[in-house]
Amino acid sequence: MTDGLRADEEARAHRLVRIGEPPRTRGEALRKLVWVAPWLVFLTSPVADLLHGGHATPVGAAGWTGLAAFTGIYLALVFRNMSRPLSPAAVYAMVAALEVLTVALSLTFGEAWLGLFVYVSVCCGITFPLRLAYWTIPLNTAALLLVGWRVGEETAWGLFLVVLLVGYSMTGVRQLIHTTVALRRARATVAQLAANEERLRMARDLHDLLGHSLSLITLKSELAGRMLPDHPDRAAQQVADIEQVSRQALVDVREAVTGYRRARLATELAGTQVALTAAGIAADIPVEPDLTGVGEESESALAWALREAVTNVVRHSGARRCTVELLRRQTLAGPVAELSVEDDGSAADDGTGVAPPGVAGGGAEEPGNGLTGLTERLEKAGGTLEAGRVRGGFRLVARVPADRPAPVDSGA
Repeated sequence: MTDGLRADEEARAHRLVRIGEPPRTRGEALRKLVWVAPWLVFLTSPVADLLHGGHATPVGAAGWTGLAAFTGIYLALVFRNMSRPLSPAAVYAMVAALEVLTVALSLTFGEAWLGLFVYVSVCCGITFPLRLAYWTIPLNTAALLLVGWRVGEETAWGLFLVVLLVGYSMTGVRQLIHTTVALRRARATVAQLAANEERLRMARDLHDLLGHSLSLITLKSELAGRMLPDHPDRAAQQVADIEQVSRQALVDVREAVTGYRRARLATELAGTQVALTAAGIAADIPVEPDLTGVGEESESALAWALREAVTNVVRHSGARRCTVELLRRQTLAGPVAELSVEDDGSAADDGTGVAPPGVAGGGAEEPGNGLTGLTERLEKAGGTLEAGRVRGGFRLVARVPADRPAPVDSGA
């Protein structure tokens, strides 16, 4: 369970790291282009000016050349590191070239080109260090006002807040993405460290548990070997002691392993969220389950029921949504804790194609091993299991007593 959670966390962290980094593949570049394309709306005014502005052929050709160079540099900055990573000096030079082209084209062709200052602010926000971006963004805005004073003051003031705020918003978005990436990485690291710590604890406990017993068995075996020729009765006593010590060690190991393997509902809920998310299934899961009055055996039974149900949802259901609920109900037999797992998949079942007989939606066919085992486990804890098809999906309901840990004769 721990290894599965760690693997899922590492996979998610690996995918999310790419959100804050330049694209590395053509697929990532295409997805990023979908997000970048709406920003190209500010190029419509320069394009319209070149098409319908009545410029002479040499002037129009120069304008198209300058606009193509501007767009190429801007996209190169947005998609930087696609082949060979750009050095900081190259990035600074490219942003400076954008600024020069923006000023020159705006002064040459007029106010229709002032929207290019927006792209310069975007590049300052996403490429420069924060301290440098905080200075270059207002400087670029000031350049907009100075150029606008010459070619179109009203248009410049209309773009003033856009140019200023879009640059600072890009710095904020970049910081948010980097923080999210760092948190995902830290979460994956913490999960790995927790798994390693659990392994070390288990190894330490087993060493402490078996070290004394195995040492005693070794010592008595040596004694029995030395006594066997001359004192067979005393050797037999040593062998009997060895048998007793080994049996007790076996009991201790079984108890320790049972304690380690005892399922916890909170852990299973966390694993359920990861499993459903990885399978692309929308999950509605309680965050902090109320287990007041639910004994360890009953909680373990509910956890196993949740694990089996979610496994079936992921593997067999083809569902798009799964809802997990944990409720407390008052029945004639006393309070019970009710775990419900419902999905909207048309093929959801036990993996056998049928629901277990004797429960909701059941038929005459034999139930699957998973649901049979769950029924037995819940009955041992004094609970019940219902599983069957509902309209548009499949539903599993497990109930256990919520007032005492001991099994009861009459189920909930």
